[in-house]
Amino acid sequence: MRRQASQHHMDGLLMLLLFGVFAACVLGVLLTGAGAYQRLTQRDRESYERRICAQYITSRVHQGDVRGGVTVEPFGQTEALTLTSGGYVTRVYWYDGYLMELYSGEGIALDPEDGERIMEVGGLSFAMDGGLLTVEITTGAGGTDRLYLKPRGGEGAAG
Repeated sequence: MRRQASQHHMDGLLMLLLFGVFAACVLGVLLTGAGAYQRLTQRDRESYERRICAQYITSRVHQGDVRGGVTVEPFGQTEALTLTSGGYVTRVYWYDGYLMELYSGEGIALDPEDGERIMEVGGLSFAMDGGLLTVEITTGAGGTDRLYLKPRGGEGAAG
């Protein structure tokens, strides 16, 4: 009788040990999956930021693409993509960690902090050379992309 009780006790311990090993394996798989999920979402977020910022700037250039209407000009401590059309000016620039846009009438003096925040970006720079607009976008994670645009409406002005 005593041997049978001891056998049941050992069977119970073995089952408990197997359950513990199974639980540890499940926990390990879940933690590995969570880490992979985090890396994928981070990569997707960075890709989204670069893609959306590039699409936004491309769209703004195409909307403001009239002869001489796309320029790069100093604006405060930074350079701004300046889109001039019909007496109004749209400035797209980087300020305080954000892609910014400022829409105003021509000749109205405004400061960079007066603009509207569009999205968070690590950095943004513009250069116009021979009618070719070069945009360098830096993500919050430090990745850099370059975008080259040739305004269709004319030569553009050197900034």
